[in-house]
Amino acid sequence: MNIAWQTSVGKALSNRSFFIGLIITGAIALAALVSFVWTPYPVGAFDIAGKLKPPSATHWLGTDHFGRDILSMIMIGSRNSIAVAFISVAIGAGIGVPLGLWGAASGSFVDEVLVRFNDLVFAFPALLSAVMITAVFGPGTINAIVAIGIFNIPVFARVARAAALSLWPREFVIAASAVGKSTARITLDHILPNVAPLLIVQGTIQFSLGILAEAGLSYVGLGSQPPMPSWGRMLFEAQTMISIAPHMALFPGLAIVITVLGLNLLGDGLRDVLDPKFE
Repeated sequence: MNIAWQTSVGKALSNRSFFIGLIITGAIALAALVSFVWTPYPVGAFDIAGKLKPPSATHWLGTDHFGRDILSMIMIGSRNSIAVAFISVAIGAGIGVPLGLWGAASGSFVDEVLVRFNDLVFAFPALLSAVMITAVFGPGTINAIVAIGIFNIPVFARVARAAALSLWPREFVIAASAVGKSTARITLDHILPNVAPLLIVQGTIQFSLGILAEAGLSYVGLGSQPPMPSWGRMLFEAQTMISIAPHMALFPGLAIVITVLGLNLLGDGLRDVLDPKFE
């Protein structure tokens, strides 16, 4: 087992997409962790005299229209983006995967209800769901998480269902059923382990989409609220300053692009490593 694990790790690290994606996402995660204990400047400290300064040795990424350090805001904003994306993916996988596996195992009426439920939820994208939820409960990070999480449920349900349906006719599943294993036991012992690699890859994809969705919701004022920094709201605040302080929009935008790129590369690498069809 140890030799097999070392071989898998070596194979993963030798994959260029996986390695580059791991470095990028690791750097973003490290910046988020470091921001809990240190940032170059307090994000709540306004310095009107030093507003709209371009990148310099004092402020590496410049300052915004309130004189706040943009690097510090990006570091703390990464915490919010990662937390929203991670929790929403966890909600989607935690509910969607069991539903998908249940539908594939049960068939007939249950499976049909699941498919129709997926179609219904897909009709309401994350942004529209957030608008409806905000209309009732008000804007905020929790509501953004709920909206993105709800949108993730049918994604994971469809992936789990499709993968499971392809496995149920397989010989090892038929053999497990022949020896008296229950449907639930077969699902846990044989189906879930075989669909797990595909779900892990899908998780990285949804994670990157969660980053984009959180930024979009914050941009329109439905995500995290002041004084908590957010990449999306930083872009919103920068749009009126783009002609005199382009760095206000440039660096939050780059943070989003680099994070999404890293997660997509990581997902591609995981697909290559975990899916034998890509060997």
